[in-house]
Amino acid sequence: MTDWGRTGKGKIALVTGGGTGIGLAVARGLSAEGYGVVITGRRLAVLEKAAVEISAETGNPVRGIACDVGDPAQVSAAFAEVKRQFGRLDVLVNNAGSNVSPALLEDIPFEEWSSILAANLTGAFLCTQQAFRIMKDQTPRGGRIINNGSISATTPRPNSAPYTATKHAITGLTKSTALDGRKYDIACGQIDIGNAATDMTAKMNGGVLQANGEIAPEPTMSVSHVADAVVYMASLPLDANVLTMTVMATTMPLVGRG
Repeated sequence: MTDWGRTGKGKIALVTGGGTGIGLAVARGLSAEGYGVVITGRRLAVLEKAAVEISAETGNPVRGIACDVGDPAQVSAAFAEVKRQFGRLDVLVNNAGSNVSPALLEDIPFEEWSSILAANLTGAFLCTQQAFRIMKDQTPRGGRIINNGSISATTPRPNSAPYTATKHAITGLTKSTALDGRKYDIACGQIDIGNAATDMTAKMNGGVLQANGEIAPEPTMSVSHVADAVVYMASLPLDANVLTMTVMATTMPLVGRG
């Protein structure tokens, strides 16, 4: 076991999909608050580069572990490594996910449906399951799980059935986790994010399909606001919980008629 338990807050956080985009920003924010941070993703080189950069910025330890969250064996191995090296897990951020290009529902191949389901929903479930096994038996007992739901957890975009279905399902997983975690002092909440500025949302500046069939640009916001929100959720004592939070670009077309 390393001496991570004696650094900063003495707490360990794991962020899936932590090498780029929202996950990278969240990992950076948690590290800046003193957490020892583990980031996972499929590309080890990307993770190692991010870990070195964050650690240099914050002075706190960051470790990258390659893991495909849709693979039960890889998830089990990653969490076993966290427990072996760091002794505990205080915060899990289920951020990893993927999407496909917009497509008519009737034309979506089964393989794409299955791939999105594995990355966005099955992955969050598998990681939550492993986190429970660590958190319920550690001392002090318990921990916090934060799921990235996206605004697609409540409001779909056109031609996005697989992504939208998984994000709606994340809401159910969040609520079940919050309920089933009570007896173990495990809290669970969900952050629904609208148009954080990352490489994935860069295309919104040039226009994306709207529900009325028009192509229109959409505003974005700094991804740092998402990191700040997650850090706040993580900072609460385990007898308090943010069950759901929406952080969005103020003028994006979500509420009202856009």
